[in-house]
Amino acid sequence: MNYVIAELPLTIELETKAVLKLAAKAHQALAELKGIVTSIPNQAILINTLSLQEAKDSSAIENIITTHDELYRSNVIAKQFASPATKEVFAYAVALRNGYAVIKEKGLLTNNLILEIQAELEENKAGFRKLPGTALKNERTGETVYTPPQHGATIQRLMGNLETFINDDDRCDWDPLVKMAVIHHQFESIHPFYDGNGRTGRIINILYLVQKRLLNTPVLYLSRYINQNKADYYRLLQKVRTDDAWLEWIEFILEGVYQTAHQTIQLVTGIKHLMQQHKHKIRDQRPKIYSQDLLNLLFSHPYTKIEQLEAVLNVSYRTSTRYLEALIEIDLVSKHKIGRESYYINNDLMTLLSEA
Repeated sequence: MNYVIAELPLTIELETKAVLKLAAKAHQALAELKGIVTSIPNQAILINTLSLQEAKDSSAIENIITTHDELYRSNVIAKQFASPATKEVFAYAVALRNGYAVIKEKGLLTNNLILEIQAELEENKAGFRKLPGTALKNERTGETVYTPPQHGATIQRLMGNLETFINDDDRCDWDPLVKMAVIHHQFESIHPFYDGNGRTGRIINILYLVQKRLLNTPVLYLSRYINQNKADYYRLLQKVRTDDAWLEWIEFILEGVYQTAHQTIQLVTGIKHLMQQHKHKIRDQRPKIYSQDLLNLLFSHPYTKIEQLEAVLNVSYRTSTRYLEALIEIDLVSKHKIGRESYYINNDLMTLLSEA
């Protein structure tokens, strides 16, 4: 099909009563999520734990499938991964966290940052597409369903326009959530990279919410909603191209923000309650080993290793082992040995994340 991508802002009316009503609901849910997140003193806990969850779900949309167990058995610092898919999921989480750091520092979501994100995901610096031949095909039939722009100059022009639209609010006074839906569709339609467009586009969604201060930390679980509604996601992406069905697309994305904000509120609340329970149990039953740093480490990753305790608490290998064995005695962690390495699982946190 021959879909001509219009430059932004669009000249059609998008903010209907139905759209604005949904946007208001989504904003309210985001505000509640933002508030509950700030009630957890150490934001790094959520950034580490939830960015990995987001990475897992976003990668699954592209049929990059891994398990919680594979994720938490991997060592990103040592570059030891349980599977090739796990390596890709970790790359997504790193790209998301690096992008978040740039947004917090500079407040701009630029094409240079988008290029850096994609380079982290794909481990190459191919940049925007320069050669023709890219087409999106139905995986089952092999039929071409959409042909994105083919010429490098066109891609550069459209990405320049998108960069301006993202960062210059004077160009358009749409609600930022409406803008986010349009930005996501525009990026996926430009399809500027040879690979990694879907995952890059979903990272842009999260970073845009942080840029517009609708979130302070990148914790919104939007990829899960897309994964659960994958057929509708692709159908509505395409329906904008074939039928100009922008309102259906925007309503789909707004509903996704609303639903996943509530899901994430429940998850963050669950993490907060678990932290309190573990804190009281350690202080009551093993007061000599209690510290806030120990508690934070137990919730930064469902799996803890002796080496992590050594580094965070600045204690010896022997002391770290003793601490973890003490936590086993009060049923807060369980020990699992894989090869030569021992992993200490925060069972309650693992269960919470698996059921979320």
